[in-house]
Order: sequence, then C-alpha cells, then structure tokens
Amino acid sequence: MQLSREALVRAYRQMKVIRAFEERLHDEIMTGEIAGFTHLYAGQEAVAVGVCEHLDNSDKIVSTHRGHGHCIAKGCDVNGMMKEIWGSKEGLCKGKGGSMHIADVDQGMLGANGIVGGGAPIAVGAALSAKLDGQGKVSISFSGDGACNQGTTFEAMNMAVVTHAPVIFVFENNHYSEHTGFEYAVGTNKDIASRAEAFGMKVWRGDGCDFFSVNETMREVLEYVRAGNGPAAVEFDTERYYGHFEGDPQRYRGEGELDRIRAERDCLTKFRTSVTEAKLLEGADLDAIDAEVMKQIDDAVAAARAAERSTAADVLTDVYISY
Repeated sequence: MQLSREALVRAYRQMKVIRAFEERLHDEIMTGEIAGFTHLYAGQEAVAVGVCEHLDNSDKIVSTHRGHGHCIAKGCDVNGMMKEIWGSKEGLCKGKGGSMHIADVDQGMLGANGIVGGGAPIAVGAALSAKLDGQGKVSISFSGDGACNQGTTFEAMNMAVVTHAPVIFVFENNHYSEHTGFEYAVGTNKDIASRAEAFGMKVWRGDGCDFFSVNETMREVLEYVRAGNGPAAVEFDTERYYGHFEGDPQRYRGEGELDRIRAERDCLTKFRTSVTEAKLLEGADLDAIDAEVMKQIDDAVAAARAAERSTAADVLTDVYISY
C-alpha cells in the first residue's frame, strides 16, 4: 500500500531521530556523565518505526533493555527521555529508570525491561485487558533473538494462544544474543518464527532493515489480530551497529562485519534510495529533516545537562502506585 508523503516524512524523521539519539549517546557516554548500562538500538530503526506507525496510544508495547528506539517510535518525548538517561528528576520516570527502564503509560509504552524475555508476559496481560475492553486494541512484545530461548517467552506465547489474546510477539533477530551468535544459540532450527508457530499461532517474517517490508508486514499482522483471530508472531531480520552494551569490545564480530552491514543494510540509506528513486521525496527534503533532527538532539542534550537532578530525599517517592 502506497504511503502518503506526510507518512513518508514522518517515518523518515522517526528513524532519523532514533539514529541521532543513539549516536549522540554513544559519544556522550564517553564523557562519564551518564550512569549505568546503555544498550543502543542504532541499525534497527526500521523495525521500531515500521511497527509503531500503525499504533495509537491505546495500543500497548513492552520493550527490552535495548528500548530507546521503541520509546521514540511510540511517541515518548525525546527531551524527557534524554533527561531520564541523565538521571534528572525532570525525566520521564523522574530519573529513577534510566536507560533500561524508560516508560510512558500515557503513550502506551509500558516500559523497557532489563530481563531478557521479561516483557512477553506483561504484553499478554495488556492484551487480555484490551480483549476485555473490546475496542480492537492490541499489545506488542518486542524482544531479541535471545528471548526466543527463554521460558518466560514460551509460557507467554502458550498463554496467549490459550486465552486468544490480541498480542503480537515481535522478534528482532539482530544475530547476537549479547555476545553469542544466533547461528550457535538457537539450535538446529534457525527459524525463530516457527517456534511461535508451534504453539498454534500464525507467523510472519520480514526484512528488518527495510522500513517498507516491516510496515507492510505489520499492516497484515495487525489486520489479522485486530479482527479477533488471536495472537500472532513476526520475525524481522535486522542488525545492530554497536555492541551489546556501551563498552562492549565486540570481539565476537567477524573481520569487516560492521563495515559490511553499515554499507549494505542501513535502513535509513535504503529508505532514502527507495523514496528518491521513486520520486516520492527529494533528497533536499530528507537533508532538511536531518538538520532539524540534529538540532533537536543537540537541544535535548543541553536540556538534560541543565536539568535538575534527583536527590536522596526522592528515593522513597513513587515506590507504590496509588489506585
């Protein structure tokens, strides 16, 4: 289905914001100002944006430790995210979540999750709530290829099938579970999607480095799930440009591997080539977006540096939710 010019501009902007956000964090972490572990999403932007462009605030997502891209794609405020990562009380979670636990319930972002496979059961719970509401809403569980080996994920998929929950399990296969190669870690059958299929749900597969592949695949998946057909799963083959965490020396990478995937599988480059060759957007349009985004990220970093920090007196606030 042909997207409008407005939709194409929005999709490119969202992917560019994620890329610029992550690349800037990669540089800023070296200053020592940011505490805790950070796991960058750069390279996988087409998945987050291709999925979330179909959703609204009433649809829920649950993320992973590599969650910045999902947050931005779902509409979380970039300034609030940057302040959260800097540990400010002005952050989305008042500086208490940091990089791995950003959440914004108002945007339908139920949180990043530091536990591999920990998001899948939460997504099933959100899907059951959506089923009871009867408004055709869904929940999305994002996870990497490593989560396909976790018992929590298997239990969640089985529960989803048993309860006919409107949940979609999105597996982002970036070829590495932390430092362990996908080819080794998943056993004889290398097809992650077929694991979900074994539970009795319908599955899809797509190119996670091509926004248009992700977007069209998710359109089909969402039509199926919103129609009341129960859960589904999709596997997107993608790449990550940085290490498992910032500071990871990536000695498990093959010689020239990073150069190859940046040259051949960059989702932003693929998008730019597709839309300019089809004369849907001009290169100058995209260049203007690039400049706007870089200023947006510069401003977000400056605001995060200047933002008020949390103090010891804040440690006992927001421990329990008030119903």
